[in-house]
Amino acid sequence: MTDRMSLPLAQADPDVAAAIDHETLRQHEGLEMIASENFVSEAVLEAAGSVFTNKYAEGYPGRRYYGGCEYADIVENLARERARQIFGGEHINVQPHSGSQANASAYAAVLQPGDTILGLDLSHGGHLTHGHKLSFSGKLYRTTFYHVRRDTETIDYDELEATAIQEKPKVIIGGASAYPRLWDFARMRQIADKVGAIYIFDMAHIAGLVAGGVHPSPVPHAQITTTTTHKTLRGPRAGLIICTQDLATAVDKSVFPGQQGGPLVHIVAAKAVAFGEVLQPEFRTYAAQIVANAKALAEALQAAGFRLVSGGTDNHLMLVDVFEKGILGSEAELALGKAGITVNKNTIPYDTNPPLKASGIRVGTPALTTRGMKEPEMRQIAAWIAKALEMRNDDAALARIRGEVAELANRFPLYAWRRAPVAVEA
Repeated sequence: MTDRMSLPLAQADPDVAAAIDHETLRQHEGLEMIASENFVSEAVLEAAGSVFTNKYAEGYPGRRYYGGCEYADIVENLARERARQIFGGEHINVQPHSGSQANASAYAAVLQPGDTILGLDLSHGGHLTHGHKLSFSGKLYRTTFYHVRRDTETIDYDELEATAIQEKPKVIIGGASAYPRLWDFARMRQIADKVGAIYIFDMAHIAGLVAGGVHPSPVPHAQITTTTTHKTLRGPRAGLIICTQDLATAVDKSVFPGQQGGPLVHIVAAKAVAFGEVLQPEFRTYAAQIVANAKALAEALQAAGFRLVSGGTDNHLMLVDVFEKGILGSEAELALGKAGITVNKNTIPYDTNPPLKASGIRVGTPALTTRGMKEPEMRQIAAWIAKALEMRNDDAALARIRGEVAELANRFPLYAWRRAPVAVEA
């Protein structure tokens, strides 16, 4: 009998191998514009698929519960030190499996069940873990929310302060999943101090922009900063916590054993690799191009007649109000998908449509920028988006756009050695 442990994936499990091959091709031949997605390097992929997946390493470097962790200690220490070089901060925990678990650990470090948290309303761009009733955050804690203004569609800090004074939250959390503007970190910290709250900032979406020096950093202002390590940071799918030294013990205990068991050492190793990439000079160029591409795309979409929430973008994403043109966000997502352009439907502030239909789409530039695309490509893509939405009920027209999209994608190859060339019809 053949030892299946030694078989390559294509022989050991052809169904999974085929799904991976098709996903590799999908990522290559389309335009990935979901704002929370990106493409990691081959080196990050290699570390994430390494033999560290075999190792249990409960505890922290130098204080493990299992033997044989000497090399796990090396990669975790590298990840922590590189994250500190990137973001500053007094204490780093690189073990959270995700941004959501990083937030859960941050809350548990400073809150008791039933305590009040104040976060941005999900329908105004916030995140599920910032207090939504269906999330652990809304079930464990008493939640209240701040919003964006109707006129500017930017954070209403006056309302935030008034709500904080009235509700006396133990935690004020900043950060969003769909907010295209800069944050006033100093004002939020002042409000938190005024009411005796801990200020936590979830920088998951903007972490790479902060690391690249094109977005202000929340770390000097927040007692705890959480983030994912993918999105604009372009690492593996996982989380990270930065905190002040006085909260270090509580945060570490909250991560392990509070929220998690053994860390995913292969993913910690991949974080270390990704953070090493962030420390290279070219990452700053990359981060600047993300923002430049977002501005070019936003301007081109506005020129095509689309309304953008808040009038534009300061970061990597924008919210496009498609319902103003009589299109549901769900319809737009479907049509653009048929055209080879991947976005997600998204609520907009004061939306009159339900979340699964929504009035907007969220569009981002990190993944396209990773592939090397710049402003001229953004303008072409905006034209395709406009045309696809206009012809959303014409599958033949959408197929023609998809062919043009594939031609552009072929000029910016992704993981070229992992796939067969995409055949493009003349």
